[in-house]
Amino acid sequence: MKKMIVVSTLFAATALVATPVLANADLAKKSNCLACHAVDKKIVGPGYQEIAKKYKAADEKKLVENVMKGTLPGKGVWGTVPMPPKGGNAALTEANATILVKWILAGAK
Repeated sequence: MKKMIVVSTLFAATALVATPVLANADLAKKSNCLACHAVDKKIVGPGYQEIAKKYKAADEKKLVENVMKGTLPGKGVWGTVPMPPKGGNAALTEANATILVKWILAGAK
């Protein structure tokens, strides 16, 4: 019985750890982020892996704010094309923006 509980617990813990990565990639797609960004290359905005190289975990709050409020025309860190508030997705919540930023800072893998 104890062995079954341990195995079940390990299985559940593995599922919880593995799920967020898939969920975050899916969240980026669902939130329409991939219209302007890719994981490994620039489209309109920089690739997520490039962002992860430039910023650290300490920048998380700033990046979430950039996602939620957008960037100013001509004042972008990555060029002259501004990012619209919430990445152009009015339904994006701050909680989901935080999940996406954490995923990006972890290398968007």
